[in-house]
Amino acid sequence: MGQFLISLSRQRRYWLALVGLGIFLEAAALYYQYALDEWPCTLCIHVRIWVMAFVLLGLLGLVFNASAPARRLFHGVNIVIMLGLLERSWRVLAVERGWIFGDCEMDLGMPPWFALDKWFPWLFEVQTSCGYTPLIAFNISMAEVLLVLSAALLILSAAVFIASWFSRHP
Repeated sequence: MGQFLISLSRQRRYWLALVGLGIFLEAAALYYQYALDEWPCTLCIHVRIWVMAFVLLGLLGLVFNASAPARRLFHGVNIVIMLGLLERSWRVLAVERGWIFGDCEMDLGMPPWFALDKWFPWLFEVQTSCGYTPLIAFNISMAEVLLVLSAALLILSAAVFIASWFSRHP
């Protein structure tokens, strides 16, 4: 398993898989929003932002994959992104289940210089309040799927980051 992770840490297909997964997740969110009329809340949009962050990082990883220091840096940044994704995913589920009560307003809460909801309203505009996510399959909610997926991505990202330091090849 260690050799596989070391090899994976050097490969462009790791970054390509992140980009593909992120695009799939964003497409699924848009399908639920526009085809099934399941409008996104503030926390859902925050999740979308974290997903877009790892897509953009994956694109950078594809471009700069030949540089070992850049790869290690990107693997480290990916852990931070996955931590953010896990935290937001947990918060979505916690609000849905009533474990926490938060102030979930119709404002995205971004500074004016990072107004994604104004620049890309079709993707990042808040359209409902928090507290509910749709069921995906077998009575499993989108929040539950997000939490499990983000935890798995964090574990994989951490393992690949650690493995990147054991690589003998540049």
